[in-house]
Amino acid sequence: MTAQATPVVEGRPASAAPAPGRANVVKMVVGLIGLVATVWLVANLFLAFAFYPDWFANNKILIAILALIVGVGGAAVMFFFLNQFIEGLPRRTSEGVIPYAFLLPAVGLMTLMLIYPAIQTVNYAFANKDSTAYVGLQNFRDLFSDNAFWQTILNNILWLIIVPAVVVGLGVVVAVLGDKLSAQGEKVAKSVIFLPMAISFVGASAIWGLVYAYNNVGQAQTGLLNAVWTSLGGQPQTWLQISTGRLNSILMMVILIWLQVGFAMILLSAAIKGVPEDTLEAARIDGASEFQIFWRIVIPQIKGTIVTVFITVVILVLKVFDIVYVLTNGNYNSNVIANFFFNELFANSQAGKASALVVVLLVAVLPILWYQVKHFREEDANR
Repeated sequence: MTAQATPVVEGRPASAAPAPGRANVVKMVVGLIGLVATVWLVANLFLAFAFYPDWFANNKILIAILALIVGVGGAAVMFFFLNQFIEGLPRRTSEGVIPYAFLLPAVGLMTLMLIYPAIQTVNYAFANKDSTAYVGLQNFRDLFSDNAFWQTILNNILWLIIVPAVVVGLGVVVAVLGDKLSAQGEKVAKSVIFLPMAISFVGASAIWGLVYAYNNVGQAQTGLLNAVWTSLGGQPQTWLQISTGRLNSILMMVILIWLQVGFAMILLSAAIKGVPEDTLEAARIDGASEFQIFWRIVIPQIKGTIVTVFITVVILVLKVFDIVYVLTNGNYNSNVIANFFFNELFANSQAGKASALVVVLLVAVLPILWYQVKHFREEDANR
């Protein structure tokens, strides 16, 4: 009787090959341990960068380079171990879990940086000024009984009424007029109009602070607005201190409009260029004027973009802070919600009242966010 040959698998006897189930378990264990170890190591390294810079010779450039290496390298290693863990799962489970698993780090980071602080802010809104004891609704009572709060709300409402409407209106006008220019002229004009978008809010406030600058009567007026005003026979004015008719607030709104028109122009110009030329030509053949074509054909077809730009600017206006802080710090009846919050938290050390203000702002923003999501879904459904 001849002996049967022992089957060989990848250079070794089949009896020595690891069972598939065992190999999967090893992958899962290695992946899980590696994932936890990588997250722990990366988190501790970033804490070291923040709290122990002397370990790195207090060299900011070195810390930045190391942070980049640790961040990118840590992410690559983390996803490697995550992939190992998922491959160790049963096939059906692995295929169902893998999309969510690779989204998990981003969702976790977003939760840590956005959702957790939001929950904590709501929690602190019901605590005292140093967040050591709960006081119920007292912060909200103090807030709603504060006349300065209602003046701030009124200012923000004016910002919401004026800025988004003017930004969208000017954006449409500039986009339409830019499309009438030659190709080279359009590039130059749109580049100049878009340029302020590259300037920070603080930088723009400093620039316009020079425009609104005031010198005493008899001195040369270096501020452009006062120079023009005095040349017309008027007396120099401290423009940012004039609260009559909310003039100082309107002058600060001009800065935000100047910054955002370029943003609106780019999006609206792209939308206008997307209007089918055949539709416009058919309207001209039917005898429609350019004005009628604009209002009855172009505007309805770019309505989605107009709404998107409008809502984006509304959200920006609700968060406006830098301009007011730099130019008036909320004085002369020019305060806005974000600056009011800053002063309550840092100047007045009223963490509870400041948190209550943020909760009010969050409640005000939620309907806008809901409408924006609803609008995006309707746009996608209509495509």
